[in-house]
Amino acid sequence: MQLRGPALLLLVACSPGPAADDTASATTSGASSTSSSSTGEPGPTSGADGSAGPGSTSATDTGATGSAGGESSTGAPPTGEGLLFIDGHVVGLGVADFRVVAGEIVAVGELAAAAGEEVVDLAGRWVAPAFIDSHVHLVYAPAAEAFAAQGVAGAVDLAAPLAIFDTPMDPLRVLAAGPMITAVFGYPTQSWGANGYGLECADAAAAVEAVDMLADLGAAVIKLPITSGAQLDDEALAAAAARAHELGLPVVSHALSDDQARRAALAGVDVLAHTPTETLSAATIAMWSDRTVISTLRAFGGSAEAVGNLQALRAAGATILYGTDFGNTSTPGIDGAELTMLQQAGLTPQEILAAGTSAPAARWEEFNKRLGAIAVGRDASFLVLVADPLVDPMTLASSHAVYIRGVQVGF
Repeated sequence: MQLRGPALLLLVACSPGPAADDTASATTSGASSTSSSSTGEPGPTSGADGSAGPGSTSATDTGATGSAGGESSTGAPPTGEGLLFIDGHVVGLGVADFRVVAGEIVAVGELAAAAGEEVVDLAGRWVAPAFIDSHVHLVYAPAAEAFAAQGVAGAVDLAAPLAIFDTPMDPLRVLAAGPMITAVFGYPTQSWGANGYGLECADAAAAVEAVDMLADLGAAVIKLPITSGAQLDDEALAAAAARAHELGLPVVSHALSDDQARRAALAGVDVLAHTPTETLSAATIAMWSDRTVISTLRAFGGSAEAVGNLQALRAAGATILYGTDFGNTSTPGIDGAELTMLQQAGLTPQEILAAGTSAPAARWEEFNKRLGAIAVGRDASFLVLVADPLVDPMTLASSHAVYIRGVQVGF
């Protein structure tokens, strides 16, 4: 088994590329924002396989603090206490009141204000759960507070250096994969991810060891890229996926072509990190009919092939999750362009709302029972909207107000 990388990992048989520098470290903040390619063409920081990687510069952060990895927190954010929200039209429930104590919804229904309780009148407004973005890179492009202010309460970071497991991300709830488990000289270590975004492994045993190490550090998901160029063979992919499942961790794969998506399915991968950009065969679509796909349509230009793939996967029964590949894109928060492309793929308003709320809450165990619904026991993380998102889903991208755990963070 081959050893590469810094001394801190000399006891494992796979390693990150060069240590993250000051411009791509887990503590980076305040970098300038840039737009991703609207055509899906690789930029300066694209992967060696020709796919787009996270953008070349970070999006502006506003001083985010909080937690990543297994959703532990190193410093609790302020929480709302003794708040009663009245007369809002709760999507899927109707006009209702709900009470918030210590950032959590403790009652829903027709409620009377308690003595000294602050009352917020939401009459004439719609209320929907805050979103979950199932594909971000918040070390590469720190923007946790901006995400929250624009309607996102939870995110899944699908590639970052090991330092992410100790990096605060409040007020977001963030689940982290840590580095991708890849081949020696494999994606993304020779391109945008050279600074610790991949663990290079020489064989199946090394890949399994990498899964164990990431799980011990707090990874909530394992990511296995399947690309052109240097890559893990089918044995290593299957062994890593099997070990992740033994540990109770879902497996995500970067796979953009028909063959890559097929190999991912055969290896036991649970989730495609992107909608593939090469037209999928009927056989491959069938292999993914009972699995999950993260949209990221805008990140690759929203091509007709990608939109058609998502439409076909949806029709076959695949679970669709909203995701932006932020870092490759540069809009923190709920991205209206991604919502538009989901509509183009045939998703109904109900399905678009579910893709950003209930579906990811069900898919990612650590978010289950915390996010994704306006219900007793859930975080008081929600959007106040001027129109019904089940009529016009674009209203989700322009909230009247945003509350995260009972605290208003955006307008």
